[in-house]
Amino acid sequence: MAKANAQFMKPLTPSTTLAAVIGTTALPRTEVVKKMWTYIKANGLQDKTNKRMINTDAKLAPLFDGKTQISMFEMNKYLSKHLS
Repeated sequence: MAKANAQFMKPLTPSTTLAAVIGTTALPRTEVVKKMWTYIKANGLQDKTNKRMINTDAKLAPLFDGKTQISMFEMNKYLSKHLS
């Protein structure tokens, strides 16, 4: 069990596209998600009527394959493509 946790907390390097939102520092996936939510909330990108939806802006659209809106559950799937 400890091994899975160590992998989970392993710092991952963001792609250039993701770094434009969260910075260039390698971070564990949990911190990446926290920083994404900080950005989303600071820029008022959470949908007002359906809080589970995230509206994208110029920085987020390239991360989410150009979509204008994604669900909070889809976010991790897209972020995986931008972490190594």
